[in-house]
Amino acid sequence: MDKTAKLNLIKKYATIFLGSVIYSLGVALFLDPSALASGGVTGIAIIVNYVTGDVIGTGWIILIVNVPLFIIGAIFFGKSFIISTVIATGLSSGLIELWAYTVAPYMPTMENSIIPAVVGGGLFGGGLGLIFRAGSTTGGTDIIVKLLRKKFRHMKTGVISMAIDMVIVAVSGVVYRDVELLILTALSIIVFTVVFDRVLYGGNPAMLVHIVTTADKVQPICDGILKELDSSATILDGKGAYSGDDKAVVMCVIKNFLYPKLKDIIKTHDSTAFTVVTSAKEIYGEGYKAHDAEEL
Repeated sequence: MDKTAKLNLIKKYATIFLGSVIYSLGVALFLDPSALASGGVTGIAIIVNYVTGDVIGTGWIILIVNVPLFIIGAIFFGKSFIISTVIATGLSSGLIELWAYTVAPYMPTMENSIIPAVVGGGLFGGGLGLIFRAGSTTGGTDIIVKLLRKKFRHMKTGVISMAIDMVIVAVSGVVYRDVELLILTALSIIVFTVVFDRVLYGGNPAMLVHIVTTADKVQPICDGILKELDSSATILDGKGAYSGDDKAVVMCVIKNFLYPKLKDIIKTHDSTAFTVVTSAKEIYGEGYKAHDAEEL
């Protein structure tokens, strides 16, 4: 294994560790004490833990339910995936039990409060998003979600996860027979989905900008993009539909924080340039994602 591969491996498992810590804090300190069945195997475990009177412990139930799902994951996603998933699941489950015995008893009572739903759902989604970004999962329905994602590639992972989770929420409504708790649980899943997708996919990582200018001004604009922004651009030939004049169209993709500088460049060299700015949702190529990158 070369140096780059080792660094990537360290980065991967550091991300999994951080995600597991965040995820476990959300479950152990906020969702579990408030009986908010957050969805997935975690939600199922919280329901079972509630019904059985905390005989086994949520973390242990998560591990037990995950065994058959690990087998499915190994079949469809291979050895590397299942190893990282087992590590993430074992780590997060162990941390849930650790926080439950060491930190949770000292937490203030927040039963039927909006705080556990929002904070717990946010921590749960943020932690799981990091784990997914590292190419792993915490097992459970996450494996089912990845399988469905392979078939329904147009749907975001968080949306598929929310659909499954809503079924679990419905079950929790029957078990708890508490409308207020059911609403808070649904809220926690909505927060989870938003945060999860945000962490997994990011916001709008870059902007796609089309600058319609004249032939004599296109090169100064491109020079500014190359030198001042350290970015590249593509020059396209264009023609005004009304005037019939020849135009040059500069197309470039830049990071969000660089856009103000690009505006200054355009203003300096052609303050009348027709400029169209849109969000670039996914970008492949040098400086961004590789074309063969795994779809999350």
